[in-house]
Parts: sequence; structure tokens; C-alpha cells
Amino acid sequence: MALYLQLKLVIFTQIIKLYMRKKYYYIFIVLILFSFGLQAQESKSSIATKSQEPTIEGLTIYPNPVNSGKIYITTKSSLDKKVEIFNVLGKKVLETVITSKEVNVSNLAAGVYIIKIKEGDATATRKLIIN
Repeated sequence: MALYLQLKLVIFTQIIKLYMRKKYYYIFIVLILFSFGLQAQESKSSIATKSQEPTIEGLTIYPNPVNSGKIYITTKSSLDKKVEIFNVLGKKVLETVITSKEVNVSNLAAGVYIIKIKEGDATATRKLIIN
């Protein structure tokens, strides 16, 4: 973090020096290069975070959108699955552990939900629509 602040201070002083010389196009170039550098750092960290999380192999959630009040979750593995369903405000509206592939969602109102499935160490999150 200290290195980042030093870098910002150096760039800021360079901008002031260029501004004193009234060479505005240099300021524009420096600002553009500085902003690209920050975006590259952010994208690298987000890629590393996503690749560290194990995913559930062969995950299928159907039917989606739901009309019948039941959804089916299948994977390549036969482990127990912890299923959590959240509304769009982030409130957990259903939590269950299933050993088969069927989840009863008939008590949920029509709308858009987020479904989170955990199987072993792997986790997956999907959008779920209930009609």
C-alpha cells in the first residue's frame, strides 16, 4: 500500500510539473496510462479469486423457470448437497440438505431468486426464476 501511495505522489508531482509547462496533452497521456494500470491490477486479482474456488462438476438445475413447484439438481457426484435460496434482497428464504435430486420450492412466491449449492468443498451459485 505504501508503494502505491508513493507511486500516486510521483505521478501527481509529474502532472503538476507538466501543467506548469502548459503541455496538456502530456497530462492526458499520463492520466490514461495510470488508469489502465489500475484496471489491469483489479482484473488480475478477480481472476485469481475465481480460479481458487472449486466448482461443482456437471451441475444442472432444471426446470428454470420453475412452473411445477419442484426443481431438480443433478451433478456427476452423488454427495449430499446443501441448497440455499435467497431473494433479491439477499434474505435466505429456503435452506435444506438433499440426498436425492428434488427440491420443493412450492412455498416460494413467483420471482427471481439466487440459488447456492454446496457439494463437498465445491460451491455454485445460479439464478432461479419461479413463475
